[in-house]
Amino acid sequence: MQPTGGRDSQPFDINNQKIHPQPMEESTNQNPEAVESMISKIFTNISSLKSAYIQLQAAHTPYDPDKIQAADKLVIAKLKDLSELKHFYRENNPKPLCVSPQDSRLAAEIQEQQSLLKTYEVMVKKFQSEIRNKDSEITQVQQQISEANQRRTKLEKNLKLRGLSANESEGMGMQSDFGSLELTVDLFSSAVEAASKAIHDFSKPLINMMKAAGWDLDAAANAIEPNVVYAKRAHKKYTFESHICQKMFTGFQQESFSLIIEDRMATEESFFHQYLALREVDPLDSVCQNPDSDFGKFCRSKYLVVVHPKMEASFFGNLDQRNHVTDGGHPRTPFYLAFLKLAKSIWLLHRLAYSYDPAVKIFQVKKECEYSETYMKSVVNNFSTDENDPKPRVGLMVMPGFWIDGHLIHCQVYLTGVKFAE
Repeated sequence: MQPTGGRDSQPFDINNQKIHPQPMEESTNQNPEAVESMISKIFTNISSLKSAYIQLQAAHTPYDPDKIQAADKLVIAKLKDLSELKHFYRENNPKPLCVSPQDSRLAAEIQEQQSLLKTYEVMVKKFQSEIRNKDSEITQVQQQISEANQRRTKLEKNLKLRGLSANESEGMGMQSDFGSLELTVDLFSSAVEAASKAIHDFSKPLINMMKAAGWDLDAAANAIEPNVVYAKRAHKKYTFESHICQKMFTGFQQESFSLIIEDRMATEESFFHQYLALREVDPLDSVCQNPDSDFGKFCRSKYLVVVHPKMEASFFGNLDQRNHVTDGGHPRTPFYLAFLKLAKSIWLLHRLAYSYDPAVKIFQVKKECEYSETYMKSVVNNFSTDENDPKPRVGLMVMPGFWIDGHLIHCQVYLTGVKFAE
């Protein structure tokens, strides 16, 4: 018989394995005050976690990103405190020896690590979302910087142009408002209106001289644009305006305006300088002082295509004026002076169009195309369509349209096959 006094300290076999049981007092001899302090910390931390969670919920109604972020950080901090308390407890209370491989504490630790991983995944997604938001903010700021640089470039250009206009004003020895002139949509629109009026004004003496020379205006209009149905006979004047417009605007889309210009560096400033130089000058004075200038060449070339030789011969009984223009001169006749006013308005419009950055784009519409109020405007208002053909169609383009800095200037058209109110 073995003595009973040392039985608990002796090892014993279970399935040929020696087990050394731990004394009970090792797991239970903790300081009661330490245990009570830890339990108190746990309850305090849980209360703080509850309060932080309530703050997180309250920050969503109404939605306040700053409060949500602050409450979220507080919740994470309290969870970390609880985790530290648990690790502190486990370090000071080692787990007892267990014969089973499925230890409950080990399973709890695995579950805790999995929970932590999920928490970290949430935090990583949150940080990724914040990074995306920051990238979006950076992109917006970069776009704003780009737009600001564009505005700065335009302002610098306007200042430079103001300097050019001031010098031009001093050179002419007169007071002028050039110093306040800026490249705006309104400035170009006013130039388009001036060009349109100039075409209309020149067509009047042209038609009157045709009448005086015995021309059949109906036959002439039909020869220029056949198969146009006019609501009124007086509307045939738009055919002659359209003819003048087509001839004058040929080559407008080119910087040279179809002129042969050698060794010339074209810039927005140079175009604007030419615009300013001619804006307040009499066109006859300009071509007489410098007959072979770009403007002088433009006037000669356009006169020869706008005024047909047969037409000129019927007006004056000879081609002396035409020959004078062909030889490089600029006659001082009333008819040629009227043409110079037209040429000046178109030339100024072209010089101004290429003063912008980007340059103004011209567009035209073809005969018989469907009328669209989006980019067309009828030269005659208050029209009604035919019941059999409700879609109006273009009979004549009287004035082209323009694209300028995202703005549209409508082209002017005469509609065929429609009725106009009196």
